[in-house]
Amino acid sequence: MQNKKLTILIAFLLSLLSKFSQAQSTDAILAYIARYKDLAIAEMQRTGIPAAITLAQGIHETDAGTSDLVRKSNNHFGIKCKDNWYGQTVSHDDDARGECFRKYDAPEQSYKDHSDFLKSRSNYASLFNLDPTDYEAWANGLKKAGYATNPKYAQILIKLIQDYNLEEYTLVALGKMNQKDGLVKHNKLFQTRTSNAVTVNENVNSEKPDVTPAISIEANYPAGEFKLNETRVIFAKKGTSYLDIAQRFEIPLSKLFEFNDMKADEVTATDQLVFVQRKRKVGEHEFHVVQRGETLNTIAQEEAIRFQSLLEYNNMGAGMQPAVGETLYLRNKSSLMPRLATKNALAEN
Repeated sequence: MQNKKLTILIAFLLSLLSKFSQAQSTDAILAYIARYKDLAIAEMQRTGIPAAITLAQGIHETDAGTSDLVRKSNNHFGIKCKDNWYGQTVSHDDDARGECFRKYDAPEQSYKDHSDFLKSRSNYASLFNLDPTDYEAWANGLKKAGYATNPKYAQILIKLIQDYNLEEYTLVALGKMNQKDGLVKHNKLFQTRTSNAVTVNENVNSEKPDVTPAISIEANYPAGEFKLNETRVIFAKKGTSYLDIAQRFEIPLSKLFEFNDMKADEVTATDQLVFVQRKRKVGEHEFHVVQRGETLNTIAQEEAIRFQSLLEYNNMGAGMQPAVGETLYLRNKSSLMPRLATKNALAEN
């Protein structure tokens, strides 16, 4: 009986682990799409290679941007050195140990080289006679032309395109779909991980130093102390004295402001989160998709992550504002800085 119970428990734990792993993988794929969709669209417009195929290859070849090879080389498509490569190289184990792979200074170079690689080699020439919206033919053509040794390579690309609606980006590149329409499904999936809708009552163009802005959070936080990202925090109503909070939790007032990445003030300007413990350097989630009205300061509070860490992970400086829909990294350093909001977008916020 005990052995049977143990077997059931192990099966249950393995099921939970599998679901967690799948959720993490989905997050990484969605983040990869949000990060590199514009490059794939631009390359299709330049060379004719379907954006859906480029994104699917990038996702697969890099494990959605997490593989060892892409981290050390910015090589998003697993392209080996070949005889005509005179750029930087990196050694990586693949079909054999210590194989030579191309290395790039930035992902943009990898995307461009991938397009040029397919365009310049005769074994891929027939692909460019195919309908760019026929992703199945392109996927099977790549496998037939020898792009990969995995016998299921075409099926893998096709499944990624279907599961994540990547064909939409091909249609965007062809002018048959508005890009905003193509982003809706992906952003909604990300938003399910964000329980707090945040509105900002601050002019992001002001010349104030990095101060946590007054924010109004449409969420029902518990009364008293609770935790976000394993960090102690309270939800303070508008007009709450910072000195009272500091005294209640026996924290020096200067430390309270430091914990919340803000300048000294007397009272909270609106309902807002106030941390009574130093926030962590890494987020609980891997990514955060920027919503309308958010700033780096509000995101740092919402995700319970140090403001400076958020800047460093995303190659940003104080005073910068990421564009709506951009994906911010919360646990690891991104290879790219997110697109910044335009003046018009800032005015709309």
